[in-house]
Amino acid sequence: SSSSSSSSSSLPAAPRRSPRALQRHGSLLAQYSALLESYTEGEMRQLISALVERYRQAMNSGGHELPLFPRAGSRRKRARARHKPCELRELEVSVSELGLGYESDETVLFRYCSGTCEAAVRSYDLSLKSMRSRRKIRKEKIRARPCCRPLAYDDDVSFLDAYNRYYTVNELSAKECGCV
Repeated sequence: SSSSSSSSSSLPAAPRRSPRALQRHGSLLAQYSALLESYTEGEMRQLISALVERYRQAMNSGGHELPLFPRAGSRRKRARARHKPCELRELEVSVSELGLGYESDETVLFRYCSGTCEAAVRSYDLSLKSMRSRRKIRKEKIRARPCCRPLAYDDDVSFLDAYNRYYTVNELSAKECGCV
């Protein structure tokens, strides 16, 4: 410790910051703030270089997030998942899985719309929200924001059921999606 104190004494004294006044987060943040302020400039450089080196090692070994903060990456992933734009997706399913009452082992490509429509809020949506908050509209199931829905549908889908009967279903699969 004598070598570290002699090396840090050769550096010019770093200006000390006073701890911020924290109303609600008081004790824990004040403790960390006081702890960090107690470090000399040389100790802070060592700490930062150790953190940078740990980050480099994690990235070189295939890691995708800081090992010090493992939950931060998952929070960002959840945040991005909530704000995916409205887009067309597809899934290969059997006709029976569609839930339309047909028994068939034939498979179809089911295209559907998924995502959020935050950017498409219109005057209608704002007015509807206001009417609901003022209780002018009650007990009705109304969404006061745009929904990601099909704007156009693929061609009709035809198939044979388990009893060799031929069926055609229209407006089954989305062709184009948008916020309505």
